[in-house]
Amino acid sequence: MGKIIFFEDRNFQGQCYECSSDCPDLSSFFSRCGSIRVEGGCWVLYERPNYVGYQYILSPGEYPDQQQWMSFNDNIKSCRSIKNVYGKSWKIKFYDEQDFEGQSAEWTEDCPSVSEAFKFSDFHSCVVTDGAWALYEQPNFKGQQYFLDRGEYHNYTDWGAPSPGVGSFRRITEF
Repeated sequence: MGKIIFFEDRNFQGQCYECSSDCPDLSSFFSRCGSIRVEGGCWVLYERPNYVGYQYILSPGEYPDQQQWMSFNDNIKSCRSIKNVYGKSWKIKFYDEQDFEGQSAEWTEDCPSVSEAFKFSDFHSCVVTDGAWALYEQPNFKGQQYFLDRGEYHNYTDWGAPSPGVGSFRRITEF
């Protein structure tokens, strides 16, 4: 079972709130988030209630300030436990057109640079058949993050991106 602890201040200070399940609205438990401790499982955090806004994907560990989880601010308003991190296989298939049209490429490993590994760098749609994945707007797992679980994503807006450009992506694992 996963567990995440949110602290209002940096370095695990101030009031805290422990969570062990999905929570669509954390605003009644704390007003700001200055640090986080993930004691089990992997989590995706959202800047706004109901799983909307910037996303931050965290695995077990300590995050003493917002920079450690690449946050733009201290707003964490909802969270989900990521379920598909314990498998032995990961598979994702990207398409350069929406609705699974055009060129495609299937991938099973982390990719630090989409521009070096693919013939196309704009991913308009994709299908996740195994595992859970994190997409990043820049190479080397930097920039805004997008969480993808098993399922079909007909357009890049389905995973919350404002544009189809992806710089890197990786498998989400607990370790």
